Amino acid sequence: MSGQININKIEVEIAWEAVRQAGGGAGNDGKSIQDVKANLDNELYKIWNRLDSGSYMAQEVKLVQIPKAKGGYRTLGIPNVTDRVAQTVIKNRLAGIVETQFHENSYAYRSGKGAIDALTVCRERCFKNSWVLEVDIKGFFDALDHHIMMEILREYVDDRAVILYCERFLKAKGANEEGQIVVRDKGTPQGGVVSPVLANLYLHEAFDKWMAKEHVGVQFERYADDIIVHCVSEKQARFMKHRIEQRLNQYNLELHPDKTRIVYTGKSNDYDGRGHSLPRKFTFLGYDFKPRRHKNGHIIYSPGIGSGALRRIGEVIREQWCLNHKLQMSLADIAREVNPMIRGWIGYYGHHRRSELYKMAYKIDNALARFLKRKCKSMQSDKKSLRQLREERKQNPELFCHWFMICQGRRAV
Repeated sequence: MSGQININKIEVEIAWEAVRQAGGGAGNDGKSIQDVKANLDNELYKIWNRLDSGSYMAQEVKLVQIPKAKGGYRTLGIPNVTDRVAQTVIKNRLAGIVETQFHENSYAYRSGKGAIDALTVCRERCFKNSWVLEVDIKGFFDALDHHIMMEILREYVDDRAVILYCERFLKAKGANEEGQIVVRDKGTPQGGVVSPVLANLYLHEAFDKWMAKEHVGVQFERYADDIIVHCVSEKQARFMKHRIEQRLNQYNLELHPDKTRIVYTGKSNDYDGRGHSLPRKFTFLGYDFKPRRHKNGHIIYSPGIGSGALRRIGEVIREQWCLNHKLQMSLADIAREVNPMIRGWIGYYGHHRRSELYKMAYKIDNALARFLKRKCKSMQSDKKSLRQLREERKQNPELFCHWFMICQGRRAV
């Protein structure tokens, strides 16, 4: 291992620019990106000087609970802005070393790959195989073993700075919402800049590389800790579930007993003449994969926006848009505020089975109609507010982006 740290000032400047562009809130110290920017030269010099001398110490991460897509809560660990800059320096070095060694079926946090790529490949493989093992690792980001992580890191990396600071960032204490300091002896905080690369490396060693060596013919897609394994039979799916469980146990990881499931993805509900009680649907990256009737009458197994994603969109409309508290605003004001979010939803969930987005459009239009009803005292009924919304859409069809991106030719609800 190299004996010198040798952090370059340019590395810190590049890292700062990435953090600035990414945005985000303050960490536990309350210092925002604007606060750092106001004293930028001094702040960046301190980060560089401490990193280069080996004396940089990670501060407490701000622990925040957020709901998970499949139920329960996930802990986000938000580092201070200066720690995010320091982590970005180390992340850039680490990614440059390990990126080329990652498996082609690993899609998360990688340049040139993404969730839509994983979904598209998964869809194609569901056409060719009739069985899926939906793998759910119980609390992966909270369970990642620090000792094992460092052993893996030393196998791949010969850079003292990366080894030293990855360990410090891994073991950084947390500060919960009550202000209590939490000592962390395992896990890598989601929200940490370097965490995604460390998580990828951990599962590359624990799962991807092992699958490529021991189960050459078995195809899979992995996006962080979301894993789909394609099988040719129910027997193979059960065998793979047992083998994967054994393998992950060696890395102190557990399969979630309820969320790890075998799913039949074939065309016929009565696949061998005797019927079955196995699930016919699985969810991957916000999309529900399930049998759907094609316009030619045939059953195909394909992805569309998930029921969980629609539920979360409804929650955002209610809890973040807060239209009840914006009655002084016009529809045009509302449109300017919410269109970027709607456009993002369409951009992600419109890649497969775009027609399913009408369900989302109805949710949005219902909320807008309720807004009009509360705003205008003359509209005492839902019918009047819906009629007014249709009139607004007729006069200005590009006011809300979902009206012209997914609803062209159809009436508002």
